[in-house]
Amino acid sequence: MLAALTPQHSLAWDVGTGNGQAAFSLGEHYEQVIGTDISESQLKQALQHPQVRYIHTPVSMSDDELVALLGGENSVDLVTVAEAVHWFDLPKFYSLVKRVLRKPGGIIAVWGYNASVTSPTLDGVVKRFYETSKPFWDRKRQYLWEGYRTLPFPFQSVGLGSEGEPLPLDIPKEMSFEGVLRMLRSSSAVTAAKGQGVDLLSKEVIEELETAWGGVDLVRTLTYKAFMLAGKV
Repeated sequence: MLAALTPQHSLAWDVGTGNGQAAFSLGEHYEQVIGTDISESQLKQALQHPQVRYIHTPVSMSDDELVALLGGENSVDLVTVAEAVHWFDLPKFYSLVKRVLRKPGGIIAVWGYNASVTSPTLDGVVKRFYETSKPFWDRKRQYLWEGYRTLPFPFQSVGLGSEGEPLPLDIPKEMSFEGVLRMLRSSSAVTAAKGQGVDLLSKEVIEELETAWGGVDLVRTLTYKAFMLAGKV
């Protein structure tokens, strides 16, 4: 959907790439993809693709260094941020995007999700988990809870959501029970809670999730309730 919007497909930049899920998909549509993250440990887990290059970008890296790393100003066809832009220093990031996006034709797209749908029973258990975890979320996640409706996004609309009016998206994904547990365990709230002596994923909670899921061996289709903002300079 996003690749269809960019006239050229030379370079895509996936920011806050994490384990590279979005970057990997971009590799099917762009000649070169650069996935960057401030976390070296995340990049060590990244999905490998012949078109994708992962680069560690520590917070100490200057804007000019990062622009040069990406090939200079006016060089990137598509900038993507999946489930991460709410953590960024937004004015700094948007300034960088405006420098590196190809003009005309370059697109920036950010998206996230704050809920998922599987079945009424399971959804109720997951909702209770998230309600319990909310006190441990970083305040920057407020943008996520609000579905990016309040996220600043100073770019011209391209018809896929705009500032104040994100585009709703349903993203289906087949998941195993272990996959769901990995997803929940990786959340920053679970880590923060552990640091305060609280186990959000106790044995009792995991057993309740497993019962609602229908057993550890069952594979279900989980639908992420996502939202997107896309634009151009």
